[in-house]
Amino acid sequence: MPEAEYRIEDLAHHSGTTVRTIRAYQDRGLLPKPERRGRANVYRDTHLARLRQIGGLLDRGYTLASIKELLDAWATGRGLGGVLGLVAEIDGPWSDEEPGRITRAELDERFGGTQDDEAVTDAVGLGVLLPLPSSPGEFLVPSPRELAVAAELHAAGVPLHAISGHLRELRTQVEHIASRFLDFTTEHVFQQFLGHPPTDEEATEAASLVRRLRPLAQQTVDAELARAMRTLATRHLHQHLDAWAPDAAPSDSTEAGREPAPERTAPPTEKQRPVTEQPPAVEQVVLPAATVRAVRALVGTGNVAAFITAAAEREVQARVMDGLLPHP
Repeated sequence: MPEAEYRIEDLAHHSGTTVRTIRAYQDRGLLPKPERRGRANVYRDTHLARLRQIGGLLDRGYTLASIKELLDAWATGRGLGGVLGLVAEIDGPWSDEEPGRITRAELDERFGGTQDDEAVTDAVGLGVLLPLPSSPGEFLVPSPRELAVAAELHAAGVPLHAISGHLRELRTQVEHIASRFLDFTTEHVFQQFLGHPPTDEEATEAASLVRRLRPLAQQTVDAELARAMRTLATRHLHQHLDAWAPDAAPSDSTEAGREPAPERTAPPTEKQRPVTEQPPAVEQVVLPAATVRAVRALVGTGNVAAFITAAAEREVQARVMDGLLPHP
């Protein structure tokens, strides 16, 4: 069956682009030159396939410059199917969560019925909400779960600006974890595919590995977060219970001005003898007043010390983990 032939206008129609764009791609070396037949230029299915490849890469956020580098790397005749499959696998969703939509009215109602333009602007800046130009007053919600968490925190009394600040801090920490996971898997799994343009077979194998390993990062973080929350929440509860507990309960004889007589009890056996825990050593540290005020505004006066302590412990743990993880 002979290969289809296209005039430039037909090629633009079938590819969903414009004649001007096709000519611009030719000038930049992204599209092979057409066959010259008399005064006419003849395009073929290879040109149509290339235009669709370029369009797919542009939709995934690649620039024309990076697309040209990619295409040039495979200009020796190798197919692009495998590498484009790898690109699609990496650029695809890393969660099974489906995006949702929400109107401004629904958003206001969900967060207490109060219109807060500053909070909405902050959410758009963080990518929690994406305005829909084709539907004014409506937003795309990339992660409905994340928005639901914010709504629950707000309903529990957390100010919206504090939720945004927490998300920014959390995002920095999570991006650090993701970076370490990528370094780890690159060194031990994907190193074999680096240093040279992979063949179609290698790119397909790499895409399969990405598909297999993709859920592992989230599963590991979920398990470790659950462990850390249980450990730290229990520790915080014990600290607050210790702070609330009275040092000693007064007796009637004490109030009357007499020392109470000690209770006469049998000495405890070895199994009964309590283990006395020494209270942790306390050292005063001078912090900038602006830092303390910022923390107080975020968590309240009563939680300043606990927040700073937890933040410091988390940073120490992160640095310890960095020391344990292999470096490329």
